[in-house]
Amino acid sequence: MGSTTASYQQDVLVTGGKNYADVNNDVAKPLESFPTTKWWVCFGTALAAFGMGATLAALMFMRGLGVLGINQPNGWGSFIVTFVFWVGIGHAGTLISAILFLFRQKWRTAINRSAEAMTIFAVMTALLFPLIHTGRPWYAAFWLIPYPNQRQLWVNFRSPLLWDVFAVGTYFTISLLFWYIGLIPDIASIRDRAKNRIRKVIYTILSMGWRGSNRHWSHYEVAYLLLAGLSTPLVLSVHSVVSFDFAVSNLPGWHTTIFPPYFVAGAIFSGFAMVVTLLVIMREVFNMKNYVTIAHLERMNKIIMATGMMVGYAYACEFFIAWYSGSAFERFVFIQRAFGPYWWAYWTMAICNAFIPQIFWWKKMRTNIAVMFVVSLFVNIGMWFERFVITITSLNQDFLPSSWALYVPSWFDWGIVTGSFGFFFIWFLLFVRVLPAIAMSEVKGVMETSHGH
Repeated sequence: MGSTTASYQQDVLVTGGKNYADVNNDVAKPLESFPTTKWWVCFGTALAAFGMGATLAALMFMRGLGVLGINQPNGWGSFIVTFVFWVGIGHAGTLISAILFLFRQKWRTAINRSAEAMTIFAVMTALLFPLIHTGRPWYAAFWLIPYPNQRQLWVNFRSPLLWDVFAVGTYFTISLLFWYIGLIPDIASIRDRAKNRIRKVIYTILSMGWRGSNRHWSHYEVAYLLLAGLSTPLVLSVHSVVSFDFAVSNLPGWHTTIFPPYFVAGAIFSGFAMVVTLLVIMREVFNMKNYVTIAHLERMNKIIMATGMMVGYAYACEFFIAWYSGSAFERFVFIQRAFGPYWWAYWTMAICNAFIPQIFWWKKMRTNIAVMFVVSLFVNIGMWFERFVITITSLNQDFLPSSWALYVPSWFDWGIVTGSFGFFFIWFLLFVRVLPAIAMSEVKGVMETSHGH
């Protein structure tokens, strides 16, 4: 009997003795009150970062791509690195929502909404870079979109870069539908509370006539389950396709079959780290500690630790295969990664991704808010550098020593990358101000009162 009680206490996912009315009041409070000073500071900082990035991007369009650090043989620079980084960030949302939903993991309920929103905004941010890197996006839209035309000029469907368009586009569409369908019951709750006429009209339109009838709930559950089933294979497929940008080439350091699972594990790793970063901030700024509990964060830290071990294994496996292959070129690339001119980037990546998350073996560390927040920041720094290492260290020293050149990101590179973070946080901060960041209808289903205790 004692063990049963202990097990039940461990599964309490809403603390503070909350009832159903408290859930509605707490979740709706940020939407119905004037923004706090902390929110304005964060929003102003994000807006300034995005403004700087947008200004530098506009200057780059006028002056040309020569303002970037790219050169020969470094034809790919910070833009592809950041594109892959943001697509990876978008993985945790769909994993938390779809896969954990199918496995009936109730601990996802308080965190899935923010994770899903993060997915949408991360993919939106990633999609900026295929446009920006063309240097003339208004021409790119005309020449690259495969619509019937008199030119008889079509995009190359055998290119993995085009596969990206379909994979990321499908992922974004399904994730957006999944997120919005889940929002409808909660938007209806906000609609019913709205006192301002304009707010009431907006939320009425967004709630699509939801009345909470048995028929509505039946259709909702079927649609949610179907979208969860559609989303699940996308978690594995979309970053596998992104990895093909590198893996289908014949370049040493890229041409390897380990890339698809390696990229997927890394994407889940970085995505969960970003979720932890956002949720720690959200629970402190909006006082959501009773809903985003230490138990939720601890479970995510365990996943970060596990996927960090997978990523560390992939790093070691790459070195082993480079040696075992007998290819002098492959061996050279990996020796240069660890001990060449970009050794600092490689060891930053290795320490942040493979070693620092191992601190979560200790329960005291994985339940400490300050520790998990710092570790999540290190993981995202390390994952950006992972993509930097893969891209740059395979390009900067070509087969011909006469063509070797170092890639040094310019201020335009760094400024536009910083602007992408501003773009992401602008959308996330607006989301927590205008839409319920906690899935109220799902949280009520895992509360103590819903089990009759």
